[in-house]
Amino acid sequence: MARQSLSGFPEWTPAGRVVEQHVLDHVRRTFELHGYAGIETRAVEPLEDLLRKGETSKEVYVLRRLHDEGETTRERQLALHFDLTVPLARYVLENTGSLVFPFKRYQIQKAWRGERPQDGRFREFTQADIDVVCQDAIPFQFEVELPIVVAEALGGLPIPAFRIGVNNRKVSQGFYEAVGIADVEGALRAIDKLGKIGPAGVTEELTTVVGASPDQAEAALALAGITAPDESFADAVRALGHRSDLLDEGLDELTRVVEAGARHMPGVLVADLSIARGLDYYTGTVYETTFVGHEGLGSIASGGRYDSLVSDGKRSYPGVGMSIGISRIMSRLLGEDLVRASRPVPTAVLVAVVQEESRAASEAVARALRARGVPTEVAPTAEKFGKQIRYADRRSIPFVWFPQSGEVKDIRSGAQVAADPEVWEPPQSDWWPHLVAAEN
Repeated sequence: MARQSLSGFPEWTPAGRVVEQHVLDHVRRTFELHGYAGIETRAVEPLEDLLRKGETSKEVYVLRRLHDEGETTRERQLALHFDLTVPLARYVLENTGSLVFPFKRYQIQKAWRGERPQDGRFREFTQADIDVVCQDAIPFQFEVELPIVVAEALGGLPIPAFRIGVNNRKVSQGFYEAVGIADVEGALRAIDKLGKIGPAGVTEELTTVVGASPDQAEAALALAGITAPDESFADAVRALGHRSDLLDEGLDELTRVVEAGARHMPGVLVADLSIARGLDYYTGTVYETTFVGHEGLGSIASGGRYDSLVSDGKRSYPGVGMSIGISRIMSRLLGEDLVRASRPVPTAVLVAVVQEESRAASEAVARALRARGVPTEVAPTAEKFGKQIRYADRRSIPFVWFPQSGEVKDIRSGAQVAADPEVWEPPQSDWWPHLVAAEN
């Protein structure tokens, strides 16, 4: 019986999974090159903890056992985590005695949000996060390091050109307070929707929901319109004519990040004062990364600094982190056929079977090849060699081994040579599947 697939829960083909695994391996290696240690946290958190960390109540998947007769209050309910930062906060508090600070961790896991599926947005998706968590105070250098690491991770992937936009919550908050907007968090959430609903929509939300005056809304949009690849953004902000100590502090911090970005990744990191980030726990630098020319896809890597997310009541553990949206990147790589796998299976060699009575000889060849790391499988049936070759061709297996003659054939070129399973190796490019640019 035919079944309709569930939208928002991506399931890649084997070839697509090869592409995803390449992306994951590269990102993981880049994180580790910079000293980030990997962890994995549980998939569920108390619902109360998840709802406390931002305006996400309509997006959380709550868990309920079919015959659960236990507690049903919100405090006792469990839900799937919607990001990896909230679980990290809990993890740090539960393991402070065994962690060394600064704690530099990466985490590559699934997350779940009950939002409407659309281009690049899923209900189940994979994220790759890096965070640095410290005790009491976090050195500012980490707010500079995070986008550099992410830029290196993204820069090694076969993806379109990207831009990392950076802002500072202190700039936005200080400016809003200076112009007299009372509901700063509401204003931040409204500005965060600028790319989705446009200036007119943001103006309406600022005036009708946030309670800003038309002049205040105009000033907030003027601030959001400032962008620059260098420190000139600060002069543009000051030219708007509103000042405060918090605003000046934010401008100084943002200038340091932008100047470092210009040194390490010129043209990639830019000041973009429209970036707000909707989650309430960000307090300093915030980041948002988009593909150039694919801005409608939304952010592919985002994050920021948080000072009060992790606290045990006696001391705080401030941090800064960024999250790469692996599933969103995959949707563009595969959806627009930007890259493909050289083959959809790991197998490099198919060992033919002459007849079922001699299958043991074919299996011996396969064991010898596997012992040296060559991905190998044995033909499922002892059909005519032509059919076994066609079986290999359908699966894109490049080599077929004939144990009776002791020869191996490259079925792409037709070349066939004598070979010893104890020493023969495929060319380096054929050993494992790799990524190739898709043909236009």
